[in-house]
Amino acid sequence: MEITVNQLPDDQRKPIPGDVSSLGFGKYFSDHMFMMNYTSDLGWHNARIEPYAPLSLDPASMVLHYGQEAFEGLKAYRGKDDGIFMFRYKDNLARLNRSCQRLVMPTLPLDVVSEALKKLVLLEQDWIPRSPGCALYIRPNIIAVDPFLGVRPSESYLFYIIVGPVGAYYPEGFNPIKIFVSDKYVRAVRGGVGDAKTAGNYAASLLAQMEAKDRGYSQVLWLDGVERKFIEEVGTMNIFFKFGDKVLTSPLTGSILPGITRDSVITLLQQWGVKIEERQFSIDQVVKGLKDGSVTEVFGSGTAAIISPVKAISYKGTEYKVADGKTGPLSQKLYDHILALQYGKQDDPNGWVERL
Repeated sequence: MEITVNQLPDDQRKPIPGDVSSLGFGKYFSDHMFMMNYTSDLGWHNARIEPYAPLSLDPASMVLHYGQEAFEGLKAYRGKDDGIFMFRYKDNLARLNRSCQRLVMPTLPLDVVSEALKKLVLLEQDWIPRSPGCALYIRPNIIAVDPFLGVRPSESYLFYIIVGPVGAYYPEGFNPIKIFVSDKYVRAVRGGVGDAKTAGNYAASLLAQMEAKDRGYSQVLWLDGVERKFIEEVGTMNIFFKFGDKVLTSPLTGSILPGITRDSVITLLQQWGVKIEERQFSIDQVVKGLKDGSVTEVFGSGTAAIISPVKAISYKGTEYKVADGKTGPLSQKLYDHILALQYGKQDDPNGWVERL
């Protein structure tokens, strides 16, 4: 499929933020976007890069009423020798197709999307920050656009990719955060869409997230949706607990997102000879471990923050400190190693990084 490119004239382009300290996350977007349409009779067609602009949707578009939508989040990095690097983007696109299958949406032609993604990043390369810890965030999104009120899968879709410069996801940067355990609300249950990256999962998390922030916590730690007992994931991250010399993380049983960074962490720990287990474990086990000191580190993993160390966990009105409240050595090692990979400064025997 040919990808057409319609570039903005230079004099119509937006100013690129110069102060990286004010970038934040998700506030700025570049001059161009990729778009592609799907209809049941034509399949995917009309692949094009166009100037960034508002979407025109019928008020009856099915995504607005029934939530057929899936998205991804990944980054491009300005790294070694001023090169542009992508980290495991093919895995992100493969996960997007799995989300599409769960939500009864057409899967994407990954060869076309991969080419479009790289074309867009290269076109917008001036937007990629040069400061350490900053990157170009990439948001692919697919939405149902049939103008129809009735519960069924749509027959037409819009896929688009937008990009923009970002700094640290958390205001704290790479510093330990505090998380709040929700035993009042649930995010997802097995058999639902918890393992798909879809808007409804995030909408379901907002009330608990706001209540956690009101109490001074950065994120919510979710428990399983049935017994509200077993550790699942954090709002925007998978979560790891270091018990003594062993690291535990929740298994992929259908109610949590199979994170790309999560998989990277597990692979690296195995290669480093660190004991890592994917199995169920309870919040009560975590609390006991925090009390007796056997839990020595807790950290989240995700595209936005990479590795996010945790310094305290609140459960049932009591806040438990994680070790000395500082970033643990394993969290620091993982963060430094993955960051170096993403910027092309670290040997990559796993083939995760591609220089554009």
